[in-house]
Amino acid sequence: MNTPRAPLKSLDDALIELLAQAQVLAQTELVSTFDGQGRVLSADLVSALHVPPQDNSSMDGYAVRCADLDGADQALPVSQRIPAGAAGAPLLPGTVARIFTGAPVPAGADAIVMQEDCEPVPDSAGQGLGQVRVKSTPAMGQWIRRAGEDVSRGAVVLACGERLTPASLGLAASIGMSALPVVRRPRVALFSTGDELVMPGDIAPEQMPAGAIYNSNRFFLRSLLQGLGCEVTDFGIVPDRREATLDALRQASAQHDLILTSGGVSVGEEDHIKPAVQALGELDLWQIAIKPGKPFAYGKIHRTASATLAGTACHFIGLPGNPVSSFITFLVLVRPFLLKLQGATQCMPVSMAMPAHFAWPRADKRREFLRVRRNAAGGLDLFPNQSSGVLTSAVWGDGVVDNPPGQTIAPGDVVQFISFSELMA
Repeated sequence: MNTPRAPLKSLDDALIELLAQAQVLAQTELVSTFDGQGRVLSADLVSALHVPPQDNSSMDGYAVRCADLDGADQALPVSQRIPAGAAGAPLLPGTVARIFTGAPVPAGADAIVMQEDCEPVPDSAGQGLGQVRVKSTPAMGQWIRRAGEDVSRGAVVLACGERLTPASLGLAASIGMSALPVVRRPRVALFSTGDELVMPGDIAPEQMPAGAIYNSNRFFLRSLLQGLGCEVTDFGIVPDRREATLDALRQASAQHDLILTSGGVSVGEEDHIKPAVQALGELDLWQIAIKPGKPFAYGKIHRTASATLAGTACHFIGLPGNPVSSFITFLVLVRPFLLKLQGATQCMPVSMAMPAHFAWPRADKRREFLRVRRNAAGGLDLFPNQSSGVLTSAVWGDGVVDNPPGQTIAPGDVVQFISFSELMA
């Protein structure tokens, strides 16, 4: 009697279960603000000062008192010159101050007139700073950047759990942060299984034996892991033998937070990952209702007392072997898992509505991730071959359409597009 198959798990349910296992790594460290790109803050950053620290000019021009200007062209003496980085004296009534972008606004001045709206009048006696004719009537506060208009003293500038970007690194520097508190990098062990796998460079294409394939998954998975800030140890290709698989899992689990594999979690006699993980810990095999994808494994390896990270379990994730399936399941499942490990508060990608410039008449029971590319007309073109083995679709495309189960697509339909730049950020 055949055992009935368990129903396919939805992607949303799989994510809920997976992310529930991703407890934030406890260890934190200080890194130079120069080296903070992509790291996740482990504490709020609170500003100890206003930014800008005082009112300053946003233009090269002249600081004036609006009450001194009656609307007609008039020449006023220049009483001082204030470059950026210098503090001027209080502005004398009936005078203007030559001022440059970023320079503090002198006390008494209430507007800046840009230099294009002024006409210098040279001092015929050759003494002093001359006069200037103001040719426009300024509004109160014109071209003045107020103290604290960007950041106020005591404000939380960047919150715990934010993933640092180039802009946020600049913001942290603007409040004087030379080093930043971040969650340590996840340590990930990566290996592939399969005697059919060959590394590029080991065998020339014209000498490849029947049944052999180059190991492409290892290259893009390693790159994706590094892009997420992980410390990656590449264990290479593990032979299809039980003891070799057990040894690799024991060694990797001792000092890593996650073991990531592709292929080898089916029920074939030469697929040793499943029984090896079960022998060293626990394993759940999920059939997820996505295409490409579906086979996915999550489990834990119980560490020995002598392990570097003793006292906790090492996460295990097994991805499908087909390259596009492995690529997509990493982006939609492993990526948010790793961001959650680092304490990131924003783990899920953002989609955008765009018109389809293609037809997809074959509805599938599973949620589909169709490889597409934006075109000059503002719509999306579809790669013609959506097979899970066609990695060229991921190179040609610049994102995917997240297509619900049972949904056909006609030209002009609005679909949900997720860019690869969003999925790989």
